[in-house]
Amino acid sequence: MCGIIGYIGKEKCIPKIISGLEALEYRGYDSAGIAYIKNNKVIIKKEKGKIINLKNNLNFDEETYLGIGHTRWATHGEANKVNAHPHNIGKWTIVHNGIIENYAELKLELLDKGYTFKSNTDTEVACAKLDDLYKDEKDILKTLKKATTIFKGSYAFGIICSDDSSNLYAIRNTSPLIIATSDEGNFIASDVPAILNYTNKYILLDDCEIAKISNNSINIYNSSLEEIKKDILTFEGSMEVAAKNGYEHFMLKEINEQDKVFKDTINFYFDGTIDSLKNNFSFLDKYKKIDIVACGSAYHTGLIGKYLIENYANIPVNVEVASEYRYKKCFYDKDTLVILVSQSGETADTLAALRKAKDDNIDTLAIVNVIGSSIAREADKVIYIKAGCEIAVATTKAYTAQLAIFSLITTYLGFINKIIDEYELTNLLDDFKKMPKEIKKIIDDYKKYFDIADKIFKNKQIFFIGRGIDYAISMEASLKLKEISYINSVAYQAGELKHGTISLIEKNTPVIAIATDKKLYEKTVSNIKEVKSRGANVILVSNQLPDDKFYDDLILIPQIHPILVSILTIIPLQLLAYKVAKNNNCDIDKPRNLAKSVTVE
Repeated sequence: MCGIIGYIGKEKCIPKIISGLEALEYRGYDSAGIAYIKNNKVIIKKEKGKIINLKNNLNFDEETYLGIGHTRWATHGEANKVNAHPHNIGKWTIVHNGIIENYAELKLELLDKGYTFKSNTDTEVACAKLDDLYKDEKDILKTLKKATTIFKGSYAFGIICSDDSSNLYAIRNTSPLIIATSDEGNFIASDVPAILNYTNKYILLDDCEIAKISNNSINIYNSSLEEIKKDILTFEGSMEVAAKNGYEHFMLKEINEQDKVFKDTINFYFDGTIDSLKNNFSFLDKYKKIDIVACGSAYHTGLIGKYLIENYANIPVNVEVASEYRYKKCFYDKDTLVILVSQSGETADTLAALRKAKDDNIDTLAIVNVIGSSIAREADKVIYIKAGCEIAVATTKAYTAQLAIFSLITTYLGFINKIIDEYELTNLLDDFKKMPKEIKKIIDDYKKYFDIADKIFKNKQIFFIGRGIDYAISMEASLKLKEISYINSVAYQAGELKHGTISLIEKNTPVIAIATDKKLYEKTVSNIKEVKSRGANVILVSNQLPDDKFYDDLILIPQIHPILVSILTIIPLQLLAYKVAKNNNCDIDKPRNLAKSVTVE
């Protein structure tokens, strides 16, 4: 995601700001920019693409000692120079991480007051609102205090006001921001790596706190503008550990980000009303058949998407592995849509499948994480997930974000096709709101899953079973385990066990059984009892509390609408896979022979 760095001090600021931005490149970005004060004037430089494009347009010897920098990962408006940060309106220049959820409402008010906008960003709207408030408050701190009561959503701001060229300002809510201090000056940053080349001393800025920073002082104010004292912390560790926000592995960090990722992805397309779904997904109305094409975990999200769309929208869905689809004979008609799912947007087989569909004049939709990627550029339509930069090879949060998109598509199609009525829709919309908290609760219960992992990590073979949507979840859970722990893990349809696979079950063989579909629950329980009677060590994953004890361990999933349950179900199994791999001393973030983006066939 986006990165922020700011500096004020005794040394020239441009080299420090660029160094900080380069340290944040791991977060992913599509443009970069810098603003600095020279001769009491604010100068802004920004470029689309990599930081090198910005560096080539800068004089590192400029006599400037106050500046802010930003790497942008586009959320509002495409990735271009105009939408890049910093933004300036009136006396205010800002960089911003997060999303101002009420920016559209604020923009209308500001347009009525005569403000004009160059970009499509929520950040420029926030900048204009600060300028508007300043005209009334005539005081920087009071303006920032008022802003915290008006801006809704998540934000971390680095701020320059041209009326005060001796101070750098910052405020935050939800999005992280730190203040760092050194003998040569002071910094703001969105993450510790940005400042480690200069200092390891930092202050954590809390929600709605305001920082006023000079070259030799740091003043922090609470929401009542009372000055408060903050502890100066010392970071002890490498740059790599800093990038992990204190987590031992990127995978664990990314698992812990899934509540935010779900919220960010859903909120980008959905404001709680069916109208917002119509605005974003009405182009799907005309299709009578859907092909979903993907690889790996993205393919597994397609299987879940198939189950949901067929059951709640009455539209037939075909799901294919891209490496097979690109060579098969396809039976299209004019009402077919091909959906390509890829985290990187560069997956070679999926890109080839996209081109095959386009050659056949079939409409295409991309669901991807990377703006401007090949699949995003070439598809007729694109839906971006909001997972941010995912570093661990084994996907977790991007998988969840893809499922979030399929849940929105299903909700919209189910309602317009009259499978989901008004009453069910109301309950479903309530469940969407609950999801981030439910995800967080499951993540926070990690010790339960770690305890189970401690019992099974020495096994050489582990099975997952399920029916319907639970079989699709089993496939992803099995992949997650095998790719990072190297244990032979296999997923089977529970009803197929008796046709051969049950011969592999012996005493203490771990069988992880998923049973969240109420219609198939009893059938799955019968299959579980079959393996249990043959000595299996059964780990039951269910949203129903069983009447009798036919399992060894239970992972209980909260009750939620079936369109959303698969998201809650996979998270404990991600954590279980993580702990199994850790116990086996595996290279969790970089499993052998695997790459994050597969760009060859």
